[in-house]
Formats: sequence, structure tokens, C-alpha cells
Amino acid sequence: MLSGLADGREVLFVGGKGGVGKTAVASALGLALARGGRRVLVVSTDPAHNLGHLWGRAVGDETVELAPLLRGLEIDPARTTDEHLRAVRDTMHRLMPEHLQGEVSRHLELARDAPGTHEAAVLERIAEVLEARHPDELVVFDTAPSGHTSRLVALPELMQAWTEGLLRRQDRSARFGAALRGLQGRPRPDAGERAAADILGSSRGRDEAAAPDRRSRRDAEIRRILDRRQARFAQLRSVLQDPARSAFVIVLAAERLPVLETVELHEQLTRAGMGVGALVVNKRSPADAGDLLAARRALEEGYVAQLADALPHLPVTQVPLLPDEVLGADGLARLAAYL
Repeated sequence: MLSGLADGREVLFVGGKGGVGKTAVASALGLALARGGRRVLVVSTDPAHNLGHLWGRAVGDETVELAPLLRGLEIDPARTTDEHLRAVRDTMHRLMPEHLQGEVSRHLELARDAPGTHEAAVLERIAEVLEARHPDELVVFDTAPSGHTSRLVALPELMQAWTEGLLRRQDRSARFGAALRGLQGRPRPDAGERAAADILGSSRGRDEAAAPDRRSRRDAEIRRILDRRQARFAQLRSVLQDPARSAFVIVLAAERLPVLETVELHEQLTRAGMGVGALVVNKRSPADAGDLLAARRALEEGYVAQLADALPHLPVTQVPLLPDEVLGADGLARLAAYL
């Protein structure tokens, strides 16, 4: 049962191919755990955002109560990206000379739709959610379809490495700046000194040569920002890669493409250092409800066997095709009985 997978853990991710019932499984699991006395926060990172539709109420970028001990949250990737870029722009405008602020704004607008920008912004929001969680609360992430999820899970390591590279470059720049300021102690800098200032760029040339204290303060603030960012991603990475603290549940249908995509997603998650704890084969056709569904059931058996051959070490929970739509607390409770 999936409820056992949550014991002692802080985070569960629920993912898989689009349309297989990830949101329903995440919500049903959260409801079952909440009714068992565990605090749970269900967070949707899928741009499609079915969480609110499933519960029949508005769910947005601020947490709402879905049931006793159960909260819900939908991370809006577009809004999260806007807020992320706005924060970066405000910081850069504060740190950079005024004559460069227009260039900074233009660069960030171009970056808005660049590959990885949305994932990086959502990753920051995920880190914030985990930092703000109640100490005994389980966070269940209902993730976007497989391709987005695998990139998202791999990002903490990439972002940490990128930030460490920025810190190294910032340290080198600070040392170069210190040497340059030593040269600037003479009454008039010569051409070599001016060239060295130009190497640092216009923001680290004329302006900073005239205001070494301002540059020192700016360098120190940049260092503090990068240190905080590095610590945040290191902490997130440690959570995701600790099997005692987090696990991934892959939801799929007993069909050819979902099975193949599940095997591929498992490989990607494993390479990223994240453990897969269980598989949920959703909406299994009944064998005793007419010839059509019986034939469908027989076809599905072959794909379930293929899944077991490819991932023999993972527990598999099979959920039958339910007669009613899974909507609201009552529908989710019926689904939870199979989890």
C-alpha cells in the first residue's frame, strides 16, 4: 500500500505520462493519510492544474484547506516565472549601475521563454514550499508529464553546480578587483590600469574605479545572494536524493506507450539520484464485464507483465476502472481504498 511508502518521509512525488490519473492518485493518497491523522499538503506543479477541478473548488498559488489536515496548492509556472524574473531584475537593478539597468531588463525579457527558465522558477518555488512545510507535514507533489518532471528533478544538481561556478568566478573577480584598487592608489591611472578596468566591464570599470567601497559592498551582496542560492539547492538536492526522506511514485496505464515511458522515467530518475518507491497501474479493465472489456483486460495483462520484467524490484499497485468519476472527497475516498 502507498500509505506505507509515506511513513517517515517528508516528500512524495507522483508523476507519469499525461492523462493517467496522477492528480487523482496524489489527492486520494493525501486524503487517506489525512484521515489517518497525518498532515498533508498536495502541490500541483502541472500547468494543466486539475487539482481544483478534482476537488470542485478554487485552488491557487496560496494554500487552501481541502479537508481536515489536508491542504492544497497549485504552483502557476507562468506566475512563478514572472515573480522569479521580477526578483532577479530588482536585485540586478539594485546592484548594477543605472546606465546598465535597461540592458538588464531586456536580457531578462529574452530569458523569459528560454529553455529551462520555467523549470528553474518552479524549482525555486518547490524549495520554498519544502522550507515552509510544517515539521510533521508530508508534501505530495503532483507533477507535470514525464518529460518535464525528469528535467525538474535533475535541476537541483545542475543549478548547484552552476551557482558554484558563479561563486568561483565572483571570487576571481573580487581578487582582480582588489589588485586593481591597489593600482588605483596612485594619483592618475595609466593606460594599463584603464585597460584592466575595461576587462571587468563597464560596471566594473569607470564606475567602480571611482567608487571602490561601493564595489566592495556590491561584491559582498552578490556573494551573499549566491551563497543563499547554493545552500537552497544543496538542501533540496539532499532531500530528493535521500530515500529515507523522499520517494517517487509513477502512475501509468496498462498500455504500450505509458509502460515504455515509465521505464524511461525510472532510468532518468535513477540517474538523477532519486529513488522510485512504487508503481500504480491505474484504470485496469474488468475481466467479467463483457467480451470487449475482457479482451481489453487480456491485452493489459501483457503490458503489466512487460512492466514487471523491466522493473521487477518495484511494488505494483493495480487500481480498477471505477464506475463513477473520481471527483470530490467521496470519489477520492473510493479510489484511496485501492491504494
